[in-house]
Amino acid sequence: MNKRHLLQAAASLTLLPLAASLAQAQTVDFPPKKPVTIVVGFAAGGSADTAARLIAKKLGENIGQSVVVDNKPGAGGNVAHQQVANGPADGSVLLFGSIGPLAIAPHLMKVNYDPLKDLAPVAMGVNFPNVLVVHAGTKIKSLPEFVAQAKKKPNSLDYASTGSGSAAHLAGELLNDMAGIDTVHIPYKGGAPALQDVLGGRVAAFYAAPPTALPHIESGALIPLATTGLSRPSYLPNVPTVAETYPGFNATNWYAFVASAKVPKPMLDRWNAEIVKVLNSPDVKEGLLKHGQSPAPGTRDELGRFIAAEHAKWGRVIRERKITAD
Repeated sequence: MNKRHLLQAAASLTLLPLAASLAQAQTVDFPPKKPVTIVVGFAAGGSADTAARLIAKKLGENIGQSVVVDNKPGAGGNVAHQQVANGPADGSVLLFGSIGPLAIAPHLMKVNYDPLKDLAPVAMGVNFPNVLVVHAGTKIKSLPEFVAQAKKKPNSLDYASTGSGSAAHLAGELLNDMAGIDTVHIPYKGGAPALQDVLGGRVAAFYAAPPTALPHIESGALIPLATTGLSRPSYLPNVPTVAETYPGFNATNWYAFVASAKVPKPMLDRWNAEIVKVLNSPDVKEGLLKHGQSPAPGTRDELGRFIAAEHAKWGRVIRERKITAD
């Protein structure tokens, strides 16, 4: 055999494991005769629940199996993340994970899971900024007015979040630091109960997810002061970003699919392919955007790098700002 033939043979042998891996990912079966569960770490009716149910419906149609959403609120989503980390390894349980438990909470409190070791990335779901809103009774109409009142009467303004260590919590703490104010954090078990107390005037402000806030902004019950990303979202073009007043402010929210790290890689790869397919479907895209959430399909490796970067970023902010859990 000449040198050229030897090289061709070697190349063929090198490609065999890759081809086998791809074939396995394409043919692996989902758990037979068993419903698929998407665990959400927040109460029904909030932004995570809204997105998860839209995705679950289409996913079930595509794979021809029952896909149910299981709400497990508690400790800002940490209860659900610990449950899935210790859950079954057959791929029947996915977690619609969030920035708080995956990138923030481990720096603020003791959690019984390592988000970078015990949970495996599956696929990014959605991302979006929060919007700082106040109930109409506060008479506050703008972010400068909010800051001015907080400076005039320290600790007189409180704000709701979806739990200690959530993106909303950190957004409030970051604004406290950058604006030199003291507002009081009030944690809830999800967006829905937080919203009810803000609408009822029991809490002044809320770093709310767009799906939660938009109907009440349109009705005039909530006043939008600013969004927390670097640019104005298309659904709130007339609402400034916090960064327009305090350059460099950036505290976006995101939800991503993860699973127990014990689930075999071929199953995780298959789930990635199915979820990406769902997120790219026109009806799901339209439904998510209608609720102020941007679908963000991508690879498992991309999600893994993203979570690691967010974990490092918020860990640094928490240390530098000396932020502690409530």
